[in-house]
Amino acid sequence: MAAAAAVKRTIAIVLVLAVAALAGVYGDDLRRVHRVNQLFEPGVIVANFRSMGSMFDTRTVAASVDPVAFERHSAVLPEFYDFEGERKPLAQFLEDTWTTGLIVLVNGQLAHQEYFLGNDSGSRTISWSVAKSVVSALVGIALGEGLIKNTGEAVTDYVPSLAGSGYAGTTLEDVLTMSSGVRFDEDYSDFNSDINRMGRAIAFGTSIDEFVRSLQPERPPGTYHHYVSMDTQVLAMVLRAATGETLSSYMQSRLWQRIGTEADAYWLVDDKGMELAFGGLNATLRDYARLGQLYLQNGTWGGEQVVPAEWVEKSVSPTAARLQPGPNPSSDSVLGYGYQWWIPGGDEDDFLALGIYNQFVYVNPARSVVIAKSSAYPQYNKDGVAKEFETIAMFRAIARHLERDDR
Repeated sequence: MAAAAAVKRTIAIVLVLAVAALAGVYGDDLRRVHRVNQLFEPGVIVANFRSMGSMFDTRTVAASVDPVAFERHSAVLPEFYDFEGERKPLAQFLEDTWTTGLIVLVNGQLAHQEYFLGNDSGSRTISWSVAKSVVSALVGIALGEGLIKNTGEAVTDYVPSLAGSGYAGTTLEDVLTMSSGVRFDEDYSDFNSDINRMGRAIAFGTSIDEFVRSLQPERPPGTYHHYVSMDTQVLAMVLRAATGETLSSYMQSRLWQRIGTEADAYWLVDDKGMELAFGGLNATLRDYARLGQLYLQNGTWGGEQVVPAEWVEKSVSPTAARLQPGPNPSSDSVLGYGYQWWIPGGDEDDFLALGIYNQFVYVNPARSVVIAKSSAYPQYNKDGVAKEFETIAMFRAIARHLERDDR
């Protein structure tokens, strides 16, 4: 027993010395890995999602020099909504999905604003893949400015370093519609999945550009809709090359400061300063709602065409068979997909930006309703996708209810 204890003490000492040595050489990296490992723990996930800037490197996107507050609209949300044949209380669902904020706009006016779990109107929360829809808007703006010629161009025309990767032969259209054909496993519950491998690589200082170049093809591009977060990162690489600016700088001057934003946003960046465009945007909930309102207004804000109207239309109107909503042999999703926007299908003619852990910007043009929801749902890996469908049902119930109230 004493010998065994001595061995354990020796092993412990060796481990401590090894960690100490690593901390001396890789101190920042180890601390960052620890933060990543703790990021989604139930006891800290809410606070973490509103304070990413204190844990990781960032780049600021300055707010508008002329911020515009939303006018107020008197409205009361419905108490219940229907989902899968069951009548359910709305307030309970907000609690169950760890909602940290909910904003509802009707006709561009603020009809409802509520925060939970310590968040407030000044909280800048990470939106995860909602950021993809922002990147899409920036691509549309760059195309409108002539900095990008058309979506049929090869991504390697702008980023030649991708020629030896899985992105050789892919077009902007392919990556915009998540149809690159690149092999990529986005299973957050699998430790060895590509998305989790990517997170660890960045934590240890690998540039996101380098990681993208390491990906390999799985199928011909433009033939199958397969959700690949790195497709959005490729769009950011194209934007950087086409504009000669960082993603943050271009977003600040061409989008963020033109829609009356009230607060600075910020992007998470890697060690080389490249924005994590696939899911690293942090902003206030009211400013996320502005993105939805901008698209509800066909890309106009204050009488100015910020995003080309034709781009907005294409972004939310899937045409290819593989992008249609419903069961689809050419897609890994039953939701439809446009240019980095999701289309639920059905009679509502609505669309949405969607992020993991239940982040949403929902747009219902027919009913003039925009809804932004921030959350920190820690059970996402268990039933997060089911909760997303239920959230859409809740949003539709809110939109129908508010339209009736407006009559």
